[in-house]
Amino acid sequence: MPTQILAASQQFLGFTLGGLEYGLDYAAVQELKVFRSLERFSNDGEIIGGVALSRGVIMPVMDLRAAFASSFSLPEPDTDVVIVRVQAGMVGVVVERVTGVVRLRPEQVAPLPGARRDADYLIGLGLARGRRMILIDIERLMAVAPAEPRQVA
Repeated sequence: MPTQILAASQQFLGFTLGGLEYGLDYAAVQELKVFRSLERFSNDGEIIGGVALSRGVIMPVMDLRAAFASSFSLPEPDTDVVIVRVQAGMVGVVVERVTGVVRLRPEQVAPLPGARRDADYLIGLGLARGRRMILIDIERLMAVAPAEPRQVA
């Protein structure tokens, strides 16, 4: 008998990155914003997109488009930002587009085929109403140590 990945029904916020749909636990979501509405006062790089201020909270901004998609470009003003609460505090997560909230039952989540063992932030593959959604544990993803800096030739 296969092991269930989810213990109970759970809601996930869906979003797109590089043509694929992903989902993260909706309980971690504090608010949704558009990129232009964030007061940014630092812009550091590709994945760590700097620091921003929202509702009096200073938070890092992570660009998941650079981490999960194959190409990097500066966010358009209407790009979606998901503000999440993780153990380390509030984080702004830049995604391409938010697609909505989906409730998944345990039987609707399967192991992710071909997932690497060191990618423990990938929960599984959610299947609902003809949609396939790669489920991310946002807490584990934000705890992953950053990769070595890229050398510029």
